[in-house]
Amino acid sequence: MPSIRTVTAAAAAAALGSGLFLAPSGAEARQNGGGNKPVDIEVFAPEQGANAGLAGTGWFVDMEVDFPAGSLAATGFNGLQLTGPAGHNNIPPAPGAFGTGRDDKMPGLVVLTSTTSSTLPGFSGPGTNLAGLFNLTGVTNRDAHETELWDTWLVGAPVAGSNVDTVLTVAVIDDLNQDGIYNDAPNVVTDANGDGRIDRRDLEALGVASNIVRVPFHISGDPA
Repeated sequence: MPSIRTVTAAAAAAALGSGLFLAPSGAEARQNGGGNKPVDIEVFAPEQGANAGLAGTGWFVDMEVDFPAGSLAATGFNGLQLTGPAGHNNIPPAPGAFGTGRDDKMPGLVVLTSTTSSTLPGFSGPGTNLAGLFNLTGVTNRDAHETELWDTWLVGAPVAGSNVDTVLTVAVIDDLNQDGIYNDAPNVVTDANGDGRIDRRDLEALGVASNIVRVPFHISGDPA
């Protein structure tokens, strides 16, 4: 099984250098509408019901996260990110740490899959927060209505399995310590209700500032 260190951010590096931007694709997956929540998430990839990836790798999570207009610092964002494993980890032009757990650049974000590995080093099953593995983070809009961040992950190892149905779950955690900043995502989400699953109910028990997006899809086991 390939190590998580096999992922590459070379394509993302070229994109940043050229100013290229990943445009939204097709249908946006949005569930549990934000209601009175201050933060709104739209996931563009994977699409609901998609057959994504190559032998468990090569699929994307691509999203925008809309915060209320105001201080950029209040979103938890603390710098542009272009990162990846090995030689790509935490180096210029946009250094960011790369590993499981809370993302240093968007520390309020939680990203889960229902089939996340419990055997690979650094992974503890479906409760593992995968946000720290994201490669590309930036600011896509700031105006009188919103502060919009964009976040993208190119999955370079079968950390959520291969030839398997899975569910992606994404949310921004509430300001739990009441410091005015969305930076309280855990490294691991626990089974708060003891039902043997890690899902939206556990995020709701923890406290969320956003809608909770769930995207059921298939991770392809077919090679290129």
